[in-house]
Amino acid sequence: MPTIKILPHPEYCPDGATLQAPAGTSICEALLDHGVAIEHACDQVCACTTCHVIVREGFASLSEMEENEEDMLDRAWGLEPNSRLSCQAILAGVDVTVEIPKYSINHAKENH
Repeated sequence: MPTIKILPHPEYCPDGATLQAPAGTSICEALLDHGVAIEHACDQVCACTTCHVIVREGFASLSEMEENEEDMLDRAWGLEPNSRLSCQAILAGVDVTVEIPKYSINHAKENH
């Protein structure tokens, strides 16, 4: 069972986390199943960019990116070469390390 290492994120995962999920599970599903409340405004159907993650390790092991994901990622805030929509990135048998960007299109909050 692959391990997902989540780098610290100030809101979703302040201390970072390490979790396991079966191969065939999307990164988004795995995070949600383990209490990491990553945004997923479109209900994981590849219609938004709120579940955008940057895969720091294990990128090549994930499912191949389809054209609709590529098109949607063009709209993501903070896009990097190893960006994926976590709802579309399916785990194989390899461990991955992901970073949840500080902001998404829906997640720009004012400072209080």
